[in-house]
Amino acid sequence: MNLRILFILLYCTCVYGSEFCDADQTDNSCGSSASNSYMIRQKYLIYDVNPGEGFNLRRDVYMRMANVVRKLNEVDEKNNWVLVLPPWGPLYHWKSRKVGFQAQIKWEKFFNVSSLKRYVPVIELEEFITENGYKIESFYYLQHYAEGWTDSGWEERYDIRDCIEPPPYERTRKGTFSGWFWGYDNMFAEKFQCLSIQGYSSTLASFLKMSSASIIMIDRAEVILHNDFGSVEYWTIRRSIKFAKKLIDIGDSFRKFHFNSTDENDKIKNYDSLNSPIKRDSVGGPYISVHLRRQDFAQSRPKDVPSISYAAKQILKHMKRLNLQYAFIATDASQSEFEELQQYIPGAIRFSPSFEVLKDILDGGVAIVDQWICAHARYFLGTHESTFSFRIQEEREILGFPVETTFNKLCSENQTICTQPSKWTIAF
Repeated sequence: MNLRILFILLYCTCVYGSEFCDADQTDNSCGSSASNSYMIRQKYLIYDVNPGEGFNLRRDVYMRMANVVRKLNEVDEKNNWVLVLPPWGPLYHWKSRKVGFQAQIKWEKFFNVSSLKRYVPVIELEEFITENGYKIESFYYLQHYAEGWTDSGWEERYDIRDCIEPPPYERTRKGTFSGWFWGYDNMFAEKFQCLSIQGYSSTLASFLKMSSASIIMIDRAEVILHNDFGSVEYWTIRRSIKFAKKLIDIGDSFRKFHFNSTDENDKIKNYDSLNSPIKRDSVGGPYISVHLRRQDFAQSRPKDVPSISYAAKQILKHMKRLNLQYAFIATDASQSEFEELQQYIPGAIRFSPSFEVLKDILDGGVAIVDQWICAHARYFLGTHESTFSFRIQEEREILGFPVETTFNKLCSENQTICTQPSKWTIAF
């Protein structure tokens, strides 16, 4: 009986135990090549971003981390890497207090997770916790180099270094590390290190592929840069980021009710492929759309943001040129500011959900509905250097709008020369 048990244990170790079976072995000591398929190990990459970063910058950081996982799965034959999606909230711009504390929000609330999976394997953090528990094996807190560039100038590099500033994580009595972790109090890291890094998604992937840990977390992921911003790979990732169907339906209903705008009427095509060529022949709905950034932008960038009256003057000019009666305004302006705008532009409309709808889709959902409506307009005007405007321009690129109807911005009366935004067009 003891010999039989020993044989079973040895067999299981050989077939299932990746720690004891070399995947590169050519003899039969670990079974056939079919048995070796069991040795592919699942590895998880969790990430987070500086708490002060907004909704739309975080979407951009997702793209960088998705590229990290793609590159790891290309070069790491012994492991299958999965990107863990960090829950949303709370964010600075989400100020609708009456709907409660907006935190631990799943990605599926705002985005089509099945579409994300068309590019790389992803999993919600809550699902990850259910399957794997709260333990993070290795935690890396990204930072820039304290000394800046070397004498050779900018170059890709990474090093484990002392933390430049005290990180928001503490060692516990058990020797583990605790912190915010999106409000999951039981979550902890076994090992914590600060990683100085200067480079791209590929740079981080080169570092991570050397780790033996199965569960790794990266914080301050915004430190790494895109590989080839605006490249074919960039747009493949971007095209996988589709909005949740509920939010699309709300936006489409608003368009149809207020502007009689439908994809069929407006000659707008929805390209399902992540890399198919796009024709720039979409016409758009019979309205102009505007992203008018106020609040913090109006205070911190007064030279770049127009007054309400000057913004209205520019909008009316384009409405007259395009023979349009309506203007959809996506804005964080106060109600009094918006009413002032309506005095200049009677046809100005904004999306103001009922309390029931707001409670359901939350502030992040409202932002997406705004972007969706803006993306389908005949002509778009954005705000200088706003990631919110940039996301709309990307969406219009994916929908096949002409460049001249997309890459435009409002100018400030303080500017002697109004330079229009760079045209980051889609690549194939």
